[in-house]
Amino acid sequence: MTQPHARATTVSAIALAVAGALVLSSCSTPGSEAQPGLTDDSVKVGTHQPLTGPAAASYAPISAATAAYFDYVNANGGINGRTIEYIVKDDGYNPATTQTVVRELVLEDEVFAILGGLGTPTHSSVLDFLNENEVPDLFVSSGSAAWNQVEKYPFTFGFQTDYVTEGMVLGQYISEEFADEKVCLFGQDDEFGTDVRAGLELILGADGLAEVQSYSVSNQDVAAQIVALQSAGCEVNVLATITGFTALAIGTAAQLKYFPQWVSSSSGADYGPLAGYLGDAAPLLLEGFISDNYLPSATESENNWIELFREVNDEYNDGAEFTGSVVYGMAMGYLFAEALLHAGKHPTREGLVSAVQSGDLKGSGLVPLAFGVDNHSGYVGAGITVVHDGIQGAIEGKRWVREGDTVVPWDNPPVELLSGGIPS
Repeated sequence: MTQPHARATTVSAIALAVAGALVLSSCSTPGSEAQPGLTDDSVKVGTHQPLTGPAAASYAPISAATAAYFDYVNANGGINGRTIEYIVKDDGYNPATTQTVVRELVLEDEVFAILGGLGTPTHSSVLDFLNENEVPDLFVSSGSAAWNQVEKYPFTFGFQTDYVTEGMVLGQYISEEFADEKVCLFGQDDEFGTDVRAGLELILGADGLAEVQSYSVSNQDVAAQIVALQSAGCEVNVLATITGFTALAIGTAAQLKYFPQWVSSSSGADYGPLAGYLGDAAPLLLEGFISDNYLPSATESENNWIELFREVNDEYNDGAEFTGSVVYGMAMGYLFAEALLHAGKHPTREGLVSAVQSGDLKGSGLVPLAFGVDNHSGYVGAGITVVHDGIQGAIEGKRWVREGDTVVPWDNPPVELLSGGIPS
């Protein structure tokens, strides 16, 4: 296996000081040491994704959409004259496999950066490896707070609104719209579930949840948990679930003739895959389904980002079903292209990290990004969408952003589409 590029050790104290100053800049200069995965006309990035396994049906479209966006960028000259080579490896949503494929990406493929590795349990298994090897670990596809540990993991950055903040936004909406209802939680048995719970309780209070049930991704029988929610008289059920288990919860409840109000984290709320799981019953079972979102909705007809992403999807993604996962993948691809542009004409791994930390990245979301030298989380809030007549539409009403242990309304306009959606 090819080992990570070694740093020179025989340098003078003055040279070290100069190098340290350069690390703090957003780009390198001509003559800098060779960078893995970088040539004069290309940059190589990699990712681990669940192309097979329990999460594939919902999340495999993400990397296909990112690849399509990069094809669009490459067809229009790339970023600073470099095309983006994107290597996708299947981990089956299995942490052991994640470790294998990420080591391959870093040590054999010699990627410049890892982009959008998907899943909390999967990506957590490679955090130490990536940071020890000083590989930029950008925009992890998970809302875990683990990605925002600047001192411990200086090369890792989140992307989506973190799960605690999602719980806070959902809790705020519930407190305003369902103040007298019995609220409960059905969540994944890891940080996903516990973080959403923490956010809900920050808003609803420590006793704000009448019942909490959890599931393991290795067990698709959730009848006992749904019966427990029904028996507890739960009227509003918050879901901290991946998409397949969102559908399992709703479908199992329907079989029990139990029809509460469902309120979901964005991670398991994409209408297209949900409808695929639920089949002909989807329009009925998903009517009024509530979730949060921090990106434009796939169904918006007057949003310039969605118009562009649809065009890219048609031309470079074989006209795949246009869902929230496709929007997510392209939005992440755009943010990476923006970071690469800000890293300058002669980027380094350190320069790419500095570009993200600069706070200059805007993204394509509905709420701001939190990136800075002391903050590696991604989007910092969300708004609420409600399904009407089979359409998961645009944000309805307020958008909220997190401020400490509360959320406040965010009224600033969303980021405008410029330069044809290619950072320049």
